[in-house]
Order: sequence, then C-alpha cells, then structure tokens
Amino acid sequence: MSPDLAHAVLHVLTAAAPVAPAQCGSAGDLNPAACAPPGLDQIGSQWISWVKWAGVVGGIMGLMACGIMMAVGRRNRSNLAGEGASGIPWTLAGLTIIALASGIVTSIL
Repeated sequence: MSPDLAHAVLHVLTAAAPVAPAQCGSAGDLNPAACAPPGLDQIGSQWISWVKWAGVVGGIMGLMACGIMMAVGRRNRSNLAGEGASGIPWTLAGLTIIALASGIVTSIL
C-alpha cells in the first residue's frame, strides 16, 4: 500500500463522525429494535458465549462418541456401527444450528 493511499484511508477513518449508540425506541415506534435493559447487555453476551462454548464441547464429544461407536461396532456388532454413523448427521445439524442461532433469531425478529 502506498504511503499516500494509507494516509488517505487513515484520514477518512479518523474524520468520520462517531456513530451514536442505537436508541431503544421512541414512544410512537410500533416495531422497536431489541434493546437490553441497562446493565444486562454484558451478562446476556456472557451467557450466550457460555452456552455456545458448551455446544462446541458437546459437539466434539458427540462426534467422538459416533467415531467410537463405529470403531467398536465394526466386528460382529454392525448395529452399533450403524448407530454411530447415523448419529454424525444429527451432531453436525446440531452444531450448525448452534453456529447459526444468533443470525437466525436476529433475522426473524
């Protein structure tokens, strides 16, 4: 990046007016945006991150359990191997829902 271009980009970024935080809505607004109660926005984000972390741990453990079932059920226990293999799409579907949950909910609301 040339020094002139970098200087121009830096000037544009620093000269931009600061964005005001979103207001919770006015009295006449019939469809206000979601707004956390004062002081609860950090707690809500923390709880969401904890649940997301638990979902990742559960997904890893679920895929490992499917793999173990497939490995153990290979010889003379084909039903166990089949159950392990059929659990993989459900585990991946659950992880997909966890990953897309915030986008799905915010797009609906």
